[in-house]
Formats: sequence, C-alpha cells, structure tokens
Amino acid sequence: MDIKKLSESLNQNEKKVLKVMDNFTSSTEIIKVTGLKDVEAVRALQWLQNKGIVKIKEAQKEMVYLDENGRKYSKYGLPERILLESIGEPAKMQDIIGRAGLDGEEAAVSLGILKSKSAIEISKGKDIILYVTEHGKRLLKKGFAEEQFLNENFPKEASSLGEMEMSMLESLRKRKKILKVEVKKDLRAELTETGKKLLKENIDEALLEKITPAMIKAASWKGRKFRRFDVRINVPSIFAGRKQHYRRFLDEVRQKFVALGFTEMNGPMVETDFWNMDALFMPQFHSARDIHQGYYVKEPKYFKSLPEEIVKNVKAAHENGFGTDSKGWRYDFDAKRTRRNILRTHDTSISARTLASKELKIPGKYFQIARCFRYDVIDATHLPDFNQVGGFVIEEGINFGHLKSLLRLFAKEFTGSDEIRIKPSYFPFTEPSAELQVKHPELGWIELAGSGIFRPELVKPLVGKEVPVIAWGVGLDRLAMFKLGIKDIRHLFSHDLEVLRNAKVI
Repeated sequence: MDIKKLSESLNQNEKKVLKVMDNFTSSTEIIKVTGLKDVEAVRALQWLQNKGIVKIKEAQKEMVYLDENGRKYSKYGLPERILLESIGEPAKMQDIIGRAGLDGEEAAVSLGILKSKSAIEISKGKDIILYVTEHGKRLLKKGFAEEQFLNENFPKEASSLGEMEMSMLESLRKRKKILKVEVKKDLRAELTETGKKLLKENIDEALLEKITPAMIKAASWKGRKFRRFDVRINVPSIFAGRKQHYRRFLDEVRQKFVALGFTEMNGPMVETDFWNMDALFMPQFHSARDIHQGYYVKEPKYFKSLPEEIVKNVKAAHENGFGTDSKGWRYDFDAKRTRRNILRTHDTSISARTLASKELKIPGKYFQIARCFRYDVIDATHLPDFNQVGGFVIEEGINFGHLKSLLRLFAKEFTGSDEIRIKPSYFPFTEPSAELQVKHPELGWIELAGSGIFRPELVKPLVGKEVPVIAWGVGLDRLAMFKLGIKDIRHLFSHDLEVLRNAKVI
C-alpha cells in the first residue's frame, strides 16, 4: 500500500475525521469535535473504511431528548412547582390555577403529582380549597429533582443514567411531550495499521478537487496537484425516474407483436354476455361458463343494443348449428340474457368483435392486450384482475401444427425458457384445444396460455363463412414473472418503493 498515494486520495471531510481518530472513536464524538454534519461524518468514516484506513463496528444506543414541553419546562419550571408557588395562603382551587396560568391538563397533572408528594392538602366543601403542607414548603425550598434533571445537558445516552435518573425518566415520559427516547445507530471506528501510518503523513497538503471554467480560462490549474479519486468506493444509490417495470414489459410485448406483423385489436372492459360468451359458442345455461367466474354489472344490468344480424346468426348457431356440420346446442337462445353487462372475463371477447367487423382481413393476424376480471383467491400466482395477451391468425389451410409452432415461438421469445410442454385441454369455443405450460425455476410448471382452433359454430356466424382460425390467450402477469424474475404476482402492481426501486429493468 503506497501511503503517499493514499494520503492524496483523502477529501476534506476524511482528513477532518482522520485527524481526531487518535482520541475519539465514536461517530457521535467525532461529529461534535469536527463540526461536521451527521451524514458528512458517517460518509467520511465509510470512505475511510473502504480505503482500509479504519474499521467500523455498528452499535445501537437509546438517546434521551427534550421534547417540546421539556424545553419549555427547563426554561420556566415544571407546572407543579408553578402551581405550588401560586398557592401561598389557602385559597380556592380555581383562583390558584388562574394565578398559575396553567391549562386544564397541566393543572390536573400538577394537582395529582403534588398530592402524591404530600405537598398539598385539598379540602372539599362548598369550594375546593388548596393548602401547602410543611413538606410542600420544604420541597419548594429544596427544589424539584425533576427540574434539575431537565436542566442537564441533553441529549443523553439512556445507558449513562443512574437509578434515580432512570426513575425520573420513566415518570416524565408518561407525561405529554416532556422527554422522548430514540434508538440511534452509533458507529465505533478504530484505526488500522495503515491508518496509523497515514496519520504520520502530511495530510494537510492542498490538492485540487475540481476545475472551474474560470480556472481553465486563467490556466491557474497548471502546475497544481489534483486529489486522487477512488473509483471503487461505495456511493449513494440514485433512483432515477423510469417507467413502472410491468408497464414497460407490456409495451415491450406490444412492440414484439407489431414487429411480427400482427395488428392490434381493442375492446371495452365492460362487455355483454353476447361478445364475452354467446358469440364464442358457449351455451347460455351450461356449466361450461362456470370456469369464467365473472363479475356481472348491477346497474345498468343490460346493454341497449347489439348488431341484429350478428345476434341472429349466433342465435341460430346455438339452436341448430347455423349451417355447419354441428346441430348446435339445441335450446331456445335467450335474446334478453345475451345483453347482460359483465366485466370481460377473457381477451377472446375482443377477437369475436374483430371477426364480426368489416375491417377483418383474410388472411390476417391480430393480437390484443386486455385487462380481464374473474373471481379468484389472491395469492402469489392469482389475482381477481389480470392482463392477457391473445389473438388469432385467420387463413385458408392453417392447422393445429401451425398453432403449436406459434406457441413454442411465443414461449421462447417471451420467457426464454427451454422447458415447454403443450398438453390437451378444454375450452368451449376451440376444438382441438391445448394448454401451453412453461417451467419456472422456483414455482415449477405454470399454465401460460390456452389455445386451439376456433369452432366453425363460432367463426361462420361472425365471418359469414367457414375458415380456419387458430387462437390463443396468454396470461401476461405470469409471463412477466418469468421475464422480471418476480416470485409474487402482487409485486407487479406494488406501490412499495423498495419493490419499485429494485425491480428488474428489461
């Protein structure tokens, strides 16, 4: 270790601290002696430790401080003494309190204390009369020990108080804003062998720490010596402004789909049963809808209007198959029930709207990012509201093999995981149906997406003809957990500054 170079790396605060280290080791003492602010002294000690000049040990201590009333009473006296002095000859209690100038709370506390000390007697009759006892007169002459305690130097270390002082501390802490006790961190520093050698060096040499425009203009920096800077030293963390981590992830997902040539779709959060379920060939009175566990809107309960021709086609699909090879569900479709308002339970409701729109292009590929709502028990992997990214590809000749390849592409692109599996599944509006699962390093296998080929009974009433449509819906919240390294889904939406500051940036 080059002691000379080390001495040239010290800033002014480090030098101030180092000079007193021979006699003082406590950060509290160092702050008093050097006149530095708390943060300046502590930071200087940390820098010195990083350079191997001192060793720091951290301890905690209780410090006693005068509070608002404590400062007042140390200057003007305790209210019980003021009240006792105001009695003089026996007099009515209200007159004495008036002379003392105490508020109601102070007067009540003072009366109780003086009574407990046998300093006064109270006679109750038509009027309450106060008397000073002989003990009270002696107490006035001798003085109150509590007042003497308040007039001592504060703050004090609680551990330095004697038995009598601790008793007074506990007594005064029970009263309003006289004393307060706070736990403070105290650093104890001792010089290392390197530090002891450094003290023998000339550390008062004037070194430049910065160059100003005026110095450059005047060339006054020439021939001067600059302080050495240690680029390895710890510095305070800077929490720069940035986009919320999950919001940023959603934007990235959107950009990737657009880059793959997909067109984004949009739809309302408050849907109707028609677009959310009926248009997807889900029977109105069947347990297949139970998996959606939707939140129905209380007011308004029904939507006013729906596209009549599309409703007519969907009604026919439910009742007789609408000219497909299917016979439908063979029940009487309820045209009123289909207008019920519901918070959308999945993003596929937007796909149904797009398939029925005049803007649909064949061949075409579409995606949507949607906030959805289903009743669920909140835990590390479940929330009652969640984001989904879904979509479809519509094209003559497309098949299940294309869907599997697309799912593998999504899993690899968005999670980076090589452990992927596609399992048979069931969804009311696709046949065949498949579930995409990806293995999380800590949570195990997680369902990432539901997928399949839209049934003809769904496609033909909306598009007007039978054409293959492969579709998928991915749980974006769980996908984000992979990408952001998050174990608890609730951290995606956390307001905790610690979580937000330490969130992974992608």
